[in-house]
Amino acid sequence: MKSRESLVRLKEFQVNEKRRQLQQLQLMMSEFERMSKELENQIVLEEKKSGISDPNHFAYPTFAKAARQRADNLQVSIRELKTQQEAAEAVLEEVQAEYSRAAALEERDTSTRIRA
Repeated sequence: MKSRESLVRLKEFQVNEKRRQLQQLQLMMSEFERMSKELENQIVLEEKKSGISDPNHFAYPTFAKAARQRADNLQVSIRELKTQQEAAEAVLEEVQAEYSRAAALEERDTSTRIRA
């Protein structure tokens, strides 16, 4: 049946799309983590250069404050992306199950047509 074939192709497309979205989230998280580590290294260097490592000190370097804020913002973004990743993984599981059911129905129909 054409409609079953179309359904199987649609479900396969949905599975591939969800996998792509999941990979994109993982790539963004790894990039944010890399950027955060780089900022932390820059903060350490700036603190060593100035000799002040207490962020509450009146002479704490402005660059280090700004870099620390950016690093904190990246960590918040990473946590939000992890939440999105968990949701995307759940949706991917659902779509894969739907694809498996549709593929099984198509296979059953194909074998029935062959026997007939």
